[in-house]
Amino acid sequence: MNCGHPMTQTKQTNSIMFRLFILLAACTVNLPVLVLAEHPNVVVLFADDQGTLDANCYGSADLHTPHIDKLAATGVRFTQAYAHAVCCPARAMLLTGRHPQRSGVHFWTQGDMNAGKGINMALEEVTLAEALQSAGYRTALYGKWHLGAHRDYGPKEQGFDEFFGIRDGFIDNYNHFFLHGAGFHDLYEGTTPVRAPGEYFPEMMVHRALRFIDENKDCPFFLYVPFNIPHYPEQALERFAAMYNNTKDEARRSYGAIVSTTDHYIGQIIDKLEAHALRDNTIVIFMSDNGHSEETGNRIRVDNHKSGHPKGHFYGASGGGNTGKWLGQKGSFLEGGIRVPAIISYPARLPQGEVRHQAVTAMDWMPTVLGLCNVPLPDVPLDGSSLVSIIKSPTAQSPYEVMHWQWGDRWAVRRSEWKLLGRGSEARSLGKLNDPEPEKKNYLKERPELAAHLLALHNKWAKDVKPKHRGEGK
Repeated sequence: MNCGHPMTQTKQTNSIMFRLFILLAACTVNLPVLVLAEHPNVVVLFADDQGTLDANCYGSADLHTPHIDKLAATGVRFTQAYAHAVCCPARAMLLTGRHPQRSGVHFWTQGDMNAGKGINMALEEVTLAEALQSAGYRTALYGKWHLGAHRDYGPKEQGFDEFFGIRDGFIDNYNHFFLHGAGFHDLYEGTTPVRAPGEYFPEMMVHRALRFIDENKDCPFFLYVPFNIPHYPEQALERFAAMYNNTKDEARRSYGAIVSTTDHYIGQIIDKLEAHALRDNTIVIFMSDNGHSEETGNRIRVDNHKSGHPKGHFYGASGGGNTGKWLGQKGSFLEGGIRVPAIISYPARLPQGEVRHQAVTAMDWMPTVLGLCNVPLPDVPLDGSSLVSIIKSPTAQSPYEVMHWQWGDRWAVRRSEWKLLGRGSEARSLGKLNDPEPEKKNYLKERPELAAHLLALHNKWAKDVKPKHRGEGK
């Protein structure tokens, strides 16, 4: 049993030493799970580039996703859940409960740990891991960080007791090299490089996750599993590739195989929880970071690439996602770029087999989880809201009258059924979400006053979220 917790100082200002004492005492004497029911385990399964409707339970009947479907059957599935257009900001939203701009995550974060300092999430941010760690939870991240690779930043500086995985955005799953540009190795235990050529990274990270559950089954834990799949390169397990041999569309065939591979590993984690009789008292959250990728042109562009792949080697996405009536994909603020699958399952306390249509965001998981775990919120302004009332009632109101996104100089603001997209100081497109073909028609010239109102809302928001941290990456 590995329940002892290192007494590291965190940035959370609330004093909860009594709760910490009780939890550690419970772990020490191996009290029954009932004693710890007030403090459920937390498992967050964050898929990478899994698009808007890309699970069987979301209507994609051609996909084999039994484990995601099982989560939906034992929990609450959201049809209007929003993350972000790309990877980094979605992860900042999830871990901090705040707009990513507040933490300095306004553009691509530093990728290579050994490069000069770039953009890294501000250390002043209080993460979900830090909040739970200070309440006595063991914490671990196995998978993709992508919030700044600098060695003075990263998961172990932001509340995670353990980290194994990639510090940047993606790798070849077998040689563990980042493939854009000239490439660089990116597989670490903390900040120590791990060399394991030929080993399949999703298998490696999930193996570590399963071991973590084994070692911490007798006291509360927070396990964050940010997968690097179905993100390209779409290197699916062969047995799942074979499932789609009869799929006529080549892009969908490749994408379906990697989605099913992701589902397979989700199933392994759920099975491990069940094997230890932890499932009822574990909050499991599944979500994707953004829409499906259509980055279909990615190839090695240089000779002597550090990965060993030859010039011309293809490693891009297939572009085989399903958005239904929604336009857009990863990188876009259209619905297909930011609306994602999301499920919460906590059988002991929350409804099962239900669907919610209210607008929710990745920022909401932090206050939701902390509330369910009876852990105080950090002493910082949060942009997310607890979803407990929505989870328990289909008639509860969404906390969002207005919603905002920004990445670089591109942005979007939504109010009711209207969404304005822009770049810099210029509004580019005004779309309507309840049109028969949502966002297809640009109402900018027809509704200039509405566009001006939404632009003013965006400008006010952008000023408010400008980071005030002295330590954010430049």
